[in-house]
Amino acid sequence: MKVASVLIPLPVPEAFDYEVPEGLEVARGDQVAVPLGPRLVRGIVAEARETTGSNRRLKAVAERLDEPALPGRTVDFVEWAARWTLSAPGEMAAAALKGLRAPRPRPERRVRRVGERSPARPTAARTAVLEALGDRAMAAADLARAAGVSAGVVKGLLDEGVLQAIEIAAVAAFDRPDPDHAPAALNPDQAAAAQALADAVSTGRFAPFLLDGVTGSGKTEAYLEAAAQVLRADPEAQILILLPEIALTQAVIERIAARFGAAPAEWHSGVAPPRRRQVWEAVRAGRCNIVVGARSALFLPFVRLRMIVVDEEHDSSFKQEEGLVYHGRDLAVARARIEEATVALASATPSLETLWNARHGRYGWLKLGARHGAAVLPEIRLVDLRECPPDPQTWLSQPLREAIGETLLKGEQSLLFLNRRGYAPVVLCRACGHRLTAPDTDSWLVEHRYTGRLVCHLTGFSMPRPKLCPACGAEDSLVSVGPGVERVEEEVRQLFPEARTAVFSSDTVPDGRSARELIQRMAEGGIDILVATQAAAKGHNFPNLTLVGVVDADLGLRGGDLRAAERTFQLLTQATGRAGRAERPGRALLQTWTPEHPVLQALAAGDRDAFVEAEMAEREAAALPPHGRLAALILSSENPQAVEKAARDLAEAIPNAERLEVYGPADAPLALVRGRRRKRLLVRADRDVDLQAFLRTWLGRVRIPASVRLNVDVDPYSFL
Repeated sequence: MKVASVLIPLPVPEAFDYEVPEGLEVARGDQVAVPLGPRLVRGIVAEARETTGSNRRLKAVAERLDEPALPGRTVDFVEWAARWTLSAPGEMAAAALKGLRAPRPRPERRVRRVGERSPARPTAARTAVLEALGDRAMAAADLARAAGVSAGVVKGLLDEGVLQAIEIAAVAAFDRPDPDHAPAALNPDQAAAAQALADAVSTGRFAPFLLDGVTGSGKTEAYLEAAAQVLRADPEAQILILLPEIALTQAVIERIAARFGAAPAEWHSGVAPPRRRQVWEAVRAGRCNIVVGARSALFLPFVRLRMIVVDEEHDSSFKQEEGLVYHGRDLAVARARIEEATVALASATPSLETLWNARHGRYGWLKLGARHGAAVLPEIRLVDLRECPPDPQTWLSQPLREAIGETLLKGEQSLLFLNRRGYAPVVLCRACGHRLTAPDTDSWLVEHRYTGRLVCHLTGFSMPRPKLCPACGAEDSLVSVGPGVERVEEEVRQLFPEARTAVFSSDTVPDGRSARELIQRMAEGGIDILVATQAAAKGHNFPNLTLVGVVDADLGLRGGDLRAAERTFQLLTQATGRAGRAERPGRALLQTWTPEHPVLQALAAGDRDAFVEAEMAEREAAALPPHGRLAALILSSENPQAVEKAARDLAEAIPNAERLEVYGPADAPLALVRGRRRKRLLVRADRDVDLQAFLRTWLGRVRIPASVRLNVDVDPYSFL
């Protein structure tokens, strides 16, 4: 008897076994329809094997679907990712099939000639149509243009039966990239990095690299030149470039199209579903060489993946924390290992985990130490707000105001950076001190002055700003506390009414199109002062931007987040790095109440190594990543008693283990979200401990009731 183990898109811990009927051939990666209860569902064959029999009766595979099979290495990756993240393998398989769940594009309607049939009354126009068409099939409008006639001539031939209309399935055409189309002039460091990457690809073995270059050093040009060398040696090679933000995608696509004379495929949530299906099918068929996408592009069915680039590898956006929980950077390295490909992790501010791997020789280390061309790194100055505080109810100090004015007089641009959306982060009552929070959630409501609403950035809840305090009923007692980007822009407009000012945040540019339009306006000089969140701190190149003002450099340093200092250093380095990227020198002013903080001192000195050494020493002393490993277990339920009991049961079932500790259970910092009570447990293990095996053993001892949701987060980035 032949048995197929099938991955089904359900949160179950293993594949289901089905009998393979006589005469049906299935193999690993095939898509099949199998019975599950009263219905048929799609699944992926993880294994097909001969067996002598079974002690239980197996249902039979209904059919092998007429869909492309997943390549064997893609199935390997899906199974590895499920084991690493402790996710259901079927749910990981569903991520690999996401493109096929989208509808097919509507067929294209074309016309073609019917045999040798000729029109009853030939005319010059009709003859021109038939000559332009030949034995091809064309869209009617395209045919009319090619023949230089009106649409009515084509319609007349259709009515007469000389031509007939047909429908052809739409197939995406991805032009082959030309590696010699427009090569960039590289400096010696860039050329050496590109050559090292290309040489590694040519070996056909797994090779991870850190591409470490200061902001503006030309990392993109280096890895695109490596891609060109790869394609020159192997025109069938496939290359994946991962980006942390959709807003960055268009700029990178334009650079790739300019370099190779052909646009790459896009893969992210902003791509229309029919187009995503076309990309999926083209990748599987080997008709698509370069893909630019978000983290989910890792699950595409590549058939000849030779190089992966993770651009801005330090960015926390690569961590997915809803649904399937995984880190795109870590899975990119794993996918490259499984594919025996090269992976380049590119950043001006690498994560400590990546730096640790590079320092210990696990990754190759490619360094770009200077900005490309005539550009130089900006001068960074700390503005001590204890000595020159802003005026009451304002947020810009006198030194920063003067710097903005000087920049405007020179005809140059300024960027004011504050990583806080909306108008004010807190709204409270002067009468009773009540802070407004979202219903059924501990998250504070953020005032958005543009829309006149209070918004919860965690759940999306919004409401009009009330006139009465919901706690004490006092009228006109609600006040806005603290600044968001909208409030800073309001101050800028009062100070510099003649300046062209704009806000760049996910509220003001909610989609890729509006983001591209604003970025283009800024790049073309249509904006004098841009007030922005971190959306503007990643990868953008504004040639006339010479001043960056950080409104609150202390913001990210507050709270007990493990990576608070690291994230702040990275974000402020990226933000200040937007200044002076062309011929004109740049400068950055960082407003702070704690200028003595080591992070800010390292930024002002331009001494990344000093910051890294200090932060690494602290992590090593506490055996925290990268010197140790973490995992979080988050329990949530609408029933507080149920989540309390589940947390106690978990705590009582902790296996004995050496060089490993479990902290908790404790209330999560956000203990109530969408009406669900939340408890957390945190596991810390030494680096060489098999953390996943410990978690599997532990969770296997406890039965979590259906009313309680358990999320496992290996290598957590959020501690809320």
